[in-house]
Amino acid sequence: MKRREFISNTAAASTLIGLGGLSLNSCSNLGKKHITILHTNDVHSHIDPFPSSHSEFPNLGGVARRATLVEQIRNENPNTLLFDAGDIFQGTPYFNFYGGELEFKLMSMLNYDASTIGNHDFDNGIDGLLAQMPYANFEMISANYDFSNTVMDGYVRPYKTYLVDGVKIGVYGLGIELDGLVTKRLYKETEYLNPYEIALDMERKLKEEENCDLIVCLSHLGYDYKYPDKPSDIQLAQKTFHTNLIIGGHTHTFLDKPDVRTNQNGESVLVNQVGCYGINLGRIDFYFDADKNVAAEGVSIMV
Repeated sequence: MKRREFISNTAAASTLIGLGGLSLNSCSNLGKKHITILHTNDVHSHIDPFPSSHSEFPNLGGVARRATLVEQIRNENPNTLLFDAGDIFQGTPYFNFYGGELEFKLMSMLNYDASTIGNHDFDNGIDGLLAQMPYANFEMISANYDFSNTVMDGYVRPYKTYLVDGVKIGVYGLGIELDGLVTKRLYKETEYLNPYEIALDMERKLKEEENCDLIVCLSHLGYDYKYPDKPSDIQLAQKTFHTNLIIGGHTHTFLDKPDVRTNQNGESVLVNQVGCYGINLGRIDFYFDADKNVAAEGVSIMV
């Protein structure tokens, strides 16, 4: 646990890192438990691929391609979870015409397991978000948005646990401060709580009360900022004790592989974000030995 090794495979744009005292060289010989986590962020209603004439992302993205890729990975490893880190809405006419219905229906068809809530998911107001909830056959997770005095009360969980091949995985969500980003009349009485304080409470609960083997944060705080007092995923990773993976959003940061930070216990935390618009799909593979020591590798896959 004291000695950390970092291996970067530039060809595969992956990292392989020991998260629980496990020899990295033993990953291929584990043969015990293999959990795959796939993730997106800031898709912003991009349903179709970008046109071939696009200056930055020609022919990239598209829900159909993502669905094919997700299906291939699930066939490879049935022990797979799929998450989103928020800003599902706003960015193409699909949202303007359908208000988020199509986005939620397609995510449900892809069998997303959960998403957190981004600031743009309030763009049709909290009532508009509620109107689309019947189309979301996946969990909405946010621990630091208090919806108790709003119409969304009861539709959002602070965390969710999953039992996958005998491995218990706890997932909690965090959102960015809405004041200054979203008009008050849109989010109404939604209360923003300090994300660092909430994260420590959530991870303690998931570790000590829920007995989770792996703890994941779905964050829409943003990867990093010039201003140190602005909450970010990098700072969050360094303040936590039990969180193993932070799946980020908001800043549209393209990471080829997860960033590795050190938490309060001197252990490694993976921080990942895969840009925006559904161009990339994040993949993190966790390997557990018989004692549930864990190692991981991550890659960003172009869709």
